Amino acid sequence: MAKTFTGRVVVPGTARAEALVSHGGFNTLASYQMGLMFGDKQAKCGDQNNADIYHMPMAGKAMCLPQTIGSTTGGMVLFCACAMGRQPACMLFSKPIDSLAAGGVILGDVWTDATMPVIDNLGDEFLEYVKSGMTVTVNADGSVTVE
Repeated sequence: MAKTFTGRVVVPGTARAEALVSHGGFNTLASYQMGLMFGDKQAKCGDQNNADIYHMPMAGKAMCLPQTIGSTTGGMVLFCACAMGRQPACMLFSKPIDSLAAGGVILGDVWTDATMPVIDNLGDEFLEYVKSGMTVTVNADGSVTVE
């Protein structure tokens, strides 16, 4: 059964991808370090403190997260993932996106050819409902359908 959630559009666009869900904060640097520094084209999550997604490929997935955590490099890491073509299909946040991550995804949208819609404020119910492996569709109006 499909369920639709509505959030705030941070980066516009549409996407349809398999969900990869983390219930913990997403440490951008720790998660992407191996993928960006050592040529892992699947961008497998390198954050050993995030049991939900550790060693799981992130490139091309619908990343479903509460929020990002970590250092001031977070935005630049997301921009680099876009520049290298290793970005998720979309990033979907149950809570508001932080300003550093927002800056990185907006730069990725403006300065690269990457397509990565970003929606935040989807609510706690979104993160409770979506499970890894489900299909997620991001619509142009900012609505997100999970099935």
